[in-house]
Amino acid sequence: MIYLLEDDDSIRELVTYTLNSQGMEAEGFARPSQFWKALNQKMPSLVLLDIMLPEEDGIAILKKLRSSASTKKLPVIMLTAKGSEYDTVRGLDSGADDYIPKPFRMMELLSRIRALLRRTESAEKIEEYQIGSLYVCPSQHIVKVDGKAIVLTLKEFELLCLLLSKREMVFTRSQLLNQIWGYEFDGESRTVDVHIRSLRQKLGDAGECIETVRGVGYKIGGGNF
Repeated sequence: MIYLLEDDDSIRELVTYTLNSQGMEAEGFARPSQFWKALNQKMPSLVLLDIMLPEEDGIAILKKLRSSASTKKLPVIMLTAKGSEYDTVRGLDSGADDYIPKPFRMMELLSRIRALLRRTESAEKIEEYQIGSLYVCPSQHIVKVDGKAIVLTLKEFELLCLLLSKREMVFTRSQLLNQIWGYEFDGESRTVDVHIRSLRQKLGDAGECIETVRGVGYKIGGGNF
């Protein structure tokens, strides 16, 4: 699945039609709020992202994607009417994998998409975690307990993956808030605790691997990979 975030109706419709006709499943969004909602439901294999958008600009969206554990490696191609060297460098420095200024030729766009997907697939190391009955594959967005698929929200999934990525490391609530939600802990928010409680409930007995370190935060412990 390829997501396109583009507020120009004609460009969005043309690109999604072309991608679908070429066997690449694609879905377009006119507003960032629609894009974030879809991202919470399904992870795409690549994102085409415009810079000039309503609600929030493409650079801000890109930075959010790169700061999130579950989307930091998601391939992103910037599509924008801005073609200056400064804007190109700004987009690439913010984490874009490629940059195509408008107007662009559809055959070139298809070629760039295929090339980026090939690079991503060849470079991607499949990372898996197994602790007792819990199995997690971040790249494929899979969570299973005793072989049964577990449905998590995006934030619950990101939280679990972050804890698993640094097993035995104790994450403070401040660190978890900053890395998953993108803001500093103010000493009063219970956001992390609420999500940890929900995560444990959904994982059942496997949720016991998420340990509370009193007065500090949380970590993954117990079991073997």
